[in-house]
Amino acid sequence: MTSTSLTSSRGAGRAGDKVFSAATLAAGCLILAVLFGVALFLVIQSVPALVASPDKIQGGNGFFSYIWPIVIGTLIAAGIALVIATPIAIGVALFISHFAPRGLASGLGYVIDLLAAIPSVVYGAWGAAFLAKEISPSYNWLAANLGWLPIFQGPASATGKTILTAGIVLAVMVLPIITSLSREIFLQTPKLHEEAALALGATRWEMIRMAVLPFGRPGIISAVMLGLGRALGETMAVALVLSSGALTASLIQSGNQTIAAEIALNFPEAGGIKVNTLIAAGLVLFVITLGVNMIARWIITRHKEFSGAN
Repeated sequence: MTSTSLTSSRGAGRAGDKVFSAATLAAGCLILAVLFGVALFLVIQSVPALVASPDKIQGGNGFFSYIWPIVIGTLIAAGIALVIATPIAIGVALFISHFAPRGLASGLGYVIDLLAAIPSVVYGAWGAAFLAKEISPSYNWLAANLGWLPIFQGPASATGKTILTAGIVLAVMVLPIITSLSREIFLQTPKLHEEAALALGATRWEMIRMAVLPFGRPGIISAVMLGLGRALGETMAVALVLSSGALTASLIQSGNQTIAAEIALNFPEAGGIKVNTLIAAGLVLFVITLGVNMIARWIITRHKEFSGAN
């Protein structure tokens, strides 16, 4: 009786494994099929804009003359966001994981997770209604004292709705993502590594530098790239905060634009070749995002064996 029961249990287990394996394989294939379908749609719809005569594209100089300024604007906004958010996120993650008392760390962790759940339109409304107005005097100071630098060249925007303001809002948006992932990675550092470093006389900071950060390097890169992905594709926050205009090197003047905001602001009223142009812009953003993910995967694979996990 017992042997029969074990045999039937093993048979049911094997059947369950087969069903689960088939389900996961189907889910993976579905994701690839959807990604391929999206890419195919973007390519097909973009062809009319790519082959159209230059005078039919906005600006009258062809698609590439139209797209490259907003590509640069997209990269500038995302770069500003990462430069501001990454060191702060890593510092907060280290404080939560290795310095804060357990009760405080738990509360801060919940707050960070809640910040990640706030809709982007709320961040955009905060940036447009509060941050832009409050930060405008700082732009005037930068123009007056550091205007010899191209990035702070005046005149500063009177409304404060600049690419720098958009980058700051994006930094606040990606900060919870990078912090949450980095915190989880730091908490997984082998205790043996930490205790060994402390036993050899290392200070807490030296222990973090020698044990925690090397172990968490691939995870930090993954978190930063995930934040970069959100910054590149963010739409409503940038559309609300940024006064779009021609590409300019100054971060405190009105101007510049991102691909996602350009599509969101113009698509509802677009028609004819303009629709194809905006879809082609979406294809460019798709390619940029795909390239970022591939680079991130290459970096993680390259540094994985030296992460300290071994």
